Amino acid sequence: MIDYERLMAYDIPEVRQSYGPRECAFYALSIGVGQDPLDPANLRFVGAGALVPFPTLPLVLGHPGFWLGNPDTGVDAVRLVHGEQGITIHAPLPIEGTVTGKTRVTGIVDKGEGRGALLYTEKELRDAGAGTLYATTRSTTFLRGDGGFGGPEGPVKRAHSLPESAPEIVHETVTRPEQALWYRWNGDDNPLHLDPDIAAKAGFQRPILHGLCSLGIAAHAVVATLCGGAPGRLKTLDARFTATVTPGETLRTEIWPDGSFRTRSVERDVVVIGNGLAGID
Repeated sequence: MIDYERLMAYDIPEVRQSYGPRECAFYALSIGVGQDPLDPANLRFVGAGALVPFPTLPLVLGHPGFWLGNPDTGVDAVRLVHGEQGITIHAPLPIEGTVTGKTRVTGIVDKGEGRGALLYTEKELRDAGAGTLYATTRSTTFLRGDGGFGGPEGPVKRAHSLPESAPEIVHETVTRPEQALWYRWNGDDNPLHLDPDIAAKAGFQRPILHGLCSLGIAAHAVVATLCGGAPGRLKTLDARFTATVTPGETLRTEIWPDGSFRTRSVERDVVVIGNGLAGID
């Protein structure tokens, strides 16, 4: 069972990571950039000409790994899922360097017995030498098996409301059956995305795609459309994961001119990312 005070003060080790063109290109490929090998706007993210880091790369750099799998967290690690994710980009990443990622718990909400709990965390990604703050990432994890531990009932993060009008822009990406096997090498080693037995214990028919992979796909849709292919224009991105994605599904991102977006599985006609909002410069 969760010990509120202990988990709030849990020391998640700082991660120091060196990266370069290979890591930049791999991340872009792992979120489906480059599926059209004739599109020069995509090819620059994967190594054609002057390589450019994709703007949501900070989501995976300095990642602490599956620390919630540590027994001393008190969390039911099999039944948790990624609930929400946000990123604020403070400065563009260079194509190579060494960074540090420091993640901390910023809040825990007890939804009640049988209703789970919400765990809020934040990561600062900085240059390991100069200390330049590149990005702040925000994450909500839904602890499905951990409600009723006597913790606070709020505050709960408020989700962005999408416009009532129909979206004006649509962008589709076909995920690959093995995409989760690729994406996990960005640093997310949760076995839910790899091991069929673990997935079954969690209530899924097969391993599911990482939420951050689906969000990267949505971010690519936003950059390709609202940003006109210019990655430096994307400054913030926030969204809620509303359903799981099975590798191999087609993801359609529906976008409004104000930066609102949602992503749905075409095959199931289910919204898998909702309440999305991108801040564009």
